[in-house]
Amino acid sequence: MILNGVIHTMEGKTIDSGYIRVENGKIQQVGRMDQLPDGVELGDTVDARGGHILPGLMDIHCHLGLCGCDGEDLNETSQVCTPNIRVLDGVNPMDPYVKEAREAGVTCVMVHPGSTNPVAGQALLMKTAGRIVDQMVVRAPAAMKFSLGENPKGRDGWPATRMGTAAVIRQLLARASEYQLKWDSAQADAEGEMPDFDPCLDALRPVMAGEVPAHFHVHRADDIATAVRIAKEFGLDYAIVHGTEGYLIADYLAQEEVPVITGPILTDRSKGELRQMTLENAALLTRAGVRVAICTDHPETTAPQLLLCAAMAARYGMEEEEALAAITINAACIAGVDHRMGSITQGKDADLVVLDGHPLDWRSQVTHVFIDGREVER
Repeated sequence: MILNGVIHTMEGKTIDSGYIRVENGKIQQVGRMDQLPDGVELGDTVDARGGHILPGLMDIHCHLGLCGCDGEDLNETSQVCTPNIRVLDGVNPMDPYVKEAREAGVTCVMVHPGSTNPVAGQALLMKTAGRIVDQMVVRAPAAMKFSLGENPKGRDGWPATRMGTAAVIRQLLARASEYQLKWDSAQADAEGEMPDFDPCLDALRPVMAGEVPAHFHVHRADDIATAVRIAKEFGLDYAIVHGTEGYLIADYLAQEEVPVITGPILTDRSKGELRQMTLENAALLTRAGVRVAICTDHPETTAPQLLLCAAMAARYGMEEEEALAAITINAACIAGVDHRMGSITQGKDADLVVLDGHPLDWRSQVTHVFIDGREVER
C-alpha cells in the first residue's frame, strides 16, 4: 500500500492525495485518501508524504545492456542484413546502467540493436529488475529494427546511398513475402513442399504478418517519408524512431497516424542529419496530433536521465502531462503493452515510482521504485 501521494494516473485525472493498493504484483485499487475503506488491511505501507507517484517509466528505444563498461555488442557487421539476431542474446542485465536506470524509476525498456545494418534485428522489451534476462522479458521480439539515412550506408559491402539502402530493405521484404506465401501454400496443401528454412526470412514472417512492428531509425524528413513509403508498400505495423526532423512534416505524420519515438533530446549534432535538431520537436509533433514517446537512445543520453529528457521537452513547449505521458502511457501504447503498464490502473502491473517532488523538477529525488509490486533495492 502506498499512501498520501499525488497520483499521476496517466488515464484520468491526477489525484491530489491518494492511495494505491497492490496485491500479487498488480494494482488492485486506486483512490483518494478520504475514500480509503475503513478496516482495509494495509499490510506493508509506504508513506509518500505528499510526494508524487507515477507509473514505472518506459524508455522504448535504447541500447541498455548492449553498450557498457564491458564493451559493445551493438552492431552485427558479419552481413548486411541481420533480421535473425536477437537482442535477447546480447543484453547484460548486470550492466551498472541497468541498476542506475531502475533506481531512477525506469522500470521497462525496449533494447534495440544498432543502426549500422539496413535490417538490424529483433528488439527486446524487458523489465529492469532481475539477473537473468529471460526472467525479465515482457515481449520478445518486441520490434524489428530497420535503419535509413547515414548510418547504414558507406561501409565496405554496404549500400553506398540512401537509394541503395531502401532497395536492400525492399528486396529483403519482398523475399520474406514470397517465403511466407510458400509457407502458407504448403500448409494449405497437405502434399505441398515447404520452402527451405532461411533464418533471416523466417525472422521476418511475424513482421510481414503485422504481429511484430517495424521500428525505423530515421532522422531527416526525407528519410522519414521513405520509411512511411516502404511500410505502406508492405503493409507493416510501424513506428518512427528518432524522427529528428519530424516537426518539419508533423502534419503528414499525424495524417498517416505514425507514432514517433523521439530522442535523444540531450545530445549534440554529431552528424549532418542532426543539423536541424530542436528541443521543440516533441512539443511540435504532439500539437500536430502525433502520438509521441520520448527515449534516451542510451548511451547517447544515459537511461537514468529519462525523466530529465521529459522535463526538457516540457521546458520547450510540451504540456507537463503530455511530457509524462511520453515516458509512460504513450510509450506503453507504442510498445503494444498498454494493457499491462503505462498507467496507474486497476489490474495493471504494479510498476510504480515515488518521488519527493514534482517529477519534472530536476531537483526531485526518487524515493521508492516498485516493479511487479516489489520494492527494488536502491
